Amino acid sequence: MKIIKYLFPFWIGVFVYTVFSILKGPVGIASYSQLKTEHEKLLANLETLRRINKELETAKNMLLYDEETIVVYARDLGYKREGERFIRIVGFDGTKKQRTDPGSLVTASEPDHISDTAIKICAFCIAAGAFLCIFIPDLIQRRAKSKNSRQTGAYSRHREGRRRMGAKQEAFKTPAEGNSL
Repeated sequence: MKIIKYLFPFWIGVFVYTVFSILKGPVGIASYSQLKTEHEKLLANLETLRRINKELETAKNMLLYDEETIVVYARDLGYKREGERFIRIVGFDGTKKQRTDPGSLVTASEPDHISDTAIKICAFCIAAGAFLCIFIPDLIQRRAKSKNSRQTGAYSRHREGRRRMGAKQEAFKTPAEGNSL
């Protein structure tokens, strides 16, 4: 029974380690949900990049195969056909600057978790505390018993000594005192 009592803190430590690992550990529930959120952000960014790629692919095909699109882009860049005239207004840049959004850089952040070493230290400290909570009362009880037994032993030795002393004193009494040998 005593061994089970002293193994109890060990199992408390194992339980604490397991619970912390499952909840906030490097591969726990909190890390998993954070990684799932990061995954969803990356999928949304990937979809945006696919949309941009499709727009750029369409623009490339139009520039390669559609003459009207080429003429529009050339005029935007300041080119003209033979016989055309331009009126330029000073201080006004009438060309459309077409800039394509290349998308944004999305990086996955490191999951927020408690390191495995910290979880082990925490579980060990809790197990050690539980062991001390069990061991200290036992130690106090043992000391009280041993102190009691020493005091009881001293008292009985004291009584035994007095009994012996009484016997010796009676042996040395004079006949007038009532001792007949």
